[in-house]
Amino acid sequence: MKKMYNFIGIVGTNSEQSTNRTLLQFMQKHFKKDAKIELLEIGDLPMFNKPSDKKIPARATELATKIDQADGIIISTPEYDHAVPAVLVNALHWLSYGVFPFVDQPVMITGASYGTLGSSRAQAQLRQILDSPELKARIMPSSDYLLAHSLQAFDQEGNLIHSDDLARLDELFDDFLTFVSITQQMHLNREDHKKKAARFNWDKLN
Repeated sequence: MKKMYNFIGIVGTNSEQSTNRTLLQFMQKHFKKDAKIELLEIGDLPMFNKPSDKKIPARATELATKIDQADGIIISTPEYDHAVPAVLVNALHWLSYGVFPFVDQPVMITGASYGTLGSSRAQAQLRQILDSPELKARIMPSSDYLLAHSLQAFDQEGNLIHSDDLARLDELFDDFLTFVSITQQMHLNREDHKKKAARFNWDKLN
């Protein structure tokens, strides 16, 4: 029997009209036979302030638990000034401070943008962030889904209009399912890797 995966889709913006949310909502329904995708909003997290007691907000704890228990993570990011939105960076700060839910988790990166390049520069930056010592996600190689001209990419029902966009998404999602399966077969010791992330100290680097 084919396995039904449980994925988390992170809406990488606090914009109420973002096409990145529309993209994840489309993926929810389009891939419902392969995976249950629960969307997480991150706009209600407070500004990261590095509390000395490492006590994080209840909302961050809730998000961390959902991410930690998922089979895989899909992050959809827009691009602001050639970079990842501040709200997404803020969430990743909270989710790597005393909690380490991304460690060894398979991640697929997607992004929608009004321009011609999709969110290519933001996605490249996001890869670097997710590879940092306190996040250490397993990012699928060549997984970037770049949806350009996203205001014209969906119909009124939120479905992708262009066959090329849909074919590329289908291909990458199928690759992600394989990537998740392979990652799970590796039987990674996530708890040990989380402890290693917890011991990491930037101040002790030479």
